[in-house]
Amino acid sequence: MTNSELATRSLTVQCKLVHEKYFGIMVQTIQAKEITLLDLETSFRLEFVEDEQFFREWQDNLPEITNSEKQQLDRVKASYANLLKYPPLLENTVKMVVLSPLLDLADFYLSPFHVKSEKSVEVSVEDEGLRVKGQIDILVLFEQLVVVVIESKQAAFSVEVGKPQLLAYMLAVSNSDKPVYGLISNGSSFIFVKLIKQETPKYVLSRLFYIFNPGNELYTVLSVLKRLGQLTRNAVNFQR
Repeated sequence: MTNSELATRSLTVQCKLVHEKYFGIMVQTIQAKEITLLDLETSFRLEFVEDEQFFREWQDNLPEITNSEKQQLDRVKASYANLLKYPPLLENTVKMVVLSPLLDLADFYLSPFHVKSEKSVEVSVEDEGLRVKGQIDILVLFEQLVVVVIESKQAAFSVEVGKPQLLAYMLAVSNSDKPVYGLISNGSSFIFVKLIKQETPKYVLSRLFYIFNPGNELYTVLSVLKRLGQLTRNAVNFQR
């Protein structure tokens, strides 16, 4: 079974987490919406690293953003802010209004990348006595790049909701010899993740980027996406 096949199984409603051992593969079945960081820490010995040097890719050698790109990102920010004034949000608002322009500007719709959508996971939360429903969508840009999008008509979910699902998917697709990068976004907040699957898999987070902070933090989000795209292309060219 290939890594891609394992990854496809990792976030269905009956979630299968693949734990590679030296003597074989152990498969656990967990409800996808019930995956927690504790599950991953217990079953996979996943460790959170707080060392800034472990994930320099989101900080160093970032490509410059052109004035034209800045103008487009300003429109993205303004469009999303406008939509928030008129709830409930349209279905797939985050992907259409925020994420798709970012992926386009970062050239993730061009070779060697190919965006593949995996099955969604439904989530819900109580908000002042009302049950707010949403969904977590998984987009695979390449084997080394995974994006989690949290969609909700009420824009009520923190990016923390998607962290266990993203890490489970990254564990399934990762190889011991190269890192896997991820991005979680709910439209207004963005956080990058790096995972290395060694004997003990480790992950680290970037800082949180918030679209409504002073200025436009989408500039930096795009720059980081471009940098991760460069690293992935270099890895593909090296393998050839």
